[in-house]
Amino acid sequence: MSGPRRAPRALAATAALLLPLTACGADSGGQTEAAQDAKGGEGFPYTVTNCGVKTTFEQAPERAVTMNQHVTEVMLALGLEDRMAGTAFLDDKILPEYRAAYDRIEVVADAYPSYEKLIATTPDFVYGGYPSAFDKGSGREREALAKDGIATRLNVEGCTDGPVGVKELRKELREVARTFGVPERAEKLIAEQEKQLAATAERLKGAEKPAVFVFDSGDSSAFTAGGHGIGNDLISRAGGRNVFADLDKSFGDVSWEKVVEREPEVVVIYDYGGTPVAAKKKQLLNDPALKDVPAILNERFAVLPLSSAVLGPRVPDAVDELADQLHPDRAAK
Repeated sequence: MSGPRRAPRALAATAALLLPLTACGADSGGQTEAAQDAKGGEGFPYTVTNCGVKTTFEQAPERAVTMNQHVTEVMLALGLEDRMAGTAFLDDKILPEYRAAYDRIEVVADAYPSYEKLIATTPDFVYGGYPSAFDKGSGREREALAKDGIATRLNVEGCTDGPVGVKELRKELREVARTFGVPERAEKLIAEQEKQLAATAERLKGAEKPAVFVFDSGDSSAFTAGGHGIGNDLISRAGGRNVFADLDKSFGDVSWEKVVEREPEVVVIYDYGGTPVAAKKKQLLNDPALKDVPAILNERFAVLPLSSAVLGPRVPDAVDELADQLHPDRAAK
């Protein structure tokens, strides 16, 4: 299990934060139309409340830093690489279609940058994927950044109280695009995603739903996907049934005894970090306590990159990818 999901939730600001982001103290009303377009177009000031923090943008951010891969890919999917001053923390490989844009952005740190390193990029906006991006113990809490005049956003999967699904993905895309003054880009992307998800649902119509256990990591216990993260929605849309959907969190530890009791028919392995998929499979196959679990007896595994199992632009492709593995007889041609 990687640091971003095990770390405690960052402290949410309790007071509303009003962060004027005007350039050089200029009044946006005195700018030319071309200058306004360059900074995000019409629609400012824009006020949004994100994970308990209220922010007013007088203009679109120009020097964003993303921390965690899925929010980096949100920015790239919306064509906002020209607004990025830096990025940090990959779980696996950036999608090929974003690689050229990603390679033009400064990598501030391989994991999370220190507060000093983050500030050195002179950001006006910091976008975190997991609550740990704004870890108080590291000095990166949203309140501290606000005091330095830096606006922030946390991916809504990191603070939603209850199940997360495509509705929350649409919210994330729309609010990020609106923050940067390009709402039409979100609508175009959402329309494409909805079309893809509908096509997948159609080809899976009537298919039986195998019982699925997600194996992220763990030795003495299993770290798995619960019912409150986008991973649960992915499994359902891909034609499966998450055996730990009753776990009221995005990720959590469960005993191996419970895994055995719930008799999963398929194990979905999350691929990331230093432990290869082959090693995770070997661990499961060699555990005598699991020998009678249907998925282990039949050696039935599916694999998803971790970056495909969190709230980001990969969701429709991840549904397709998992559906093809759960239902090879209905795989997309």
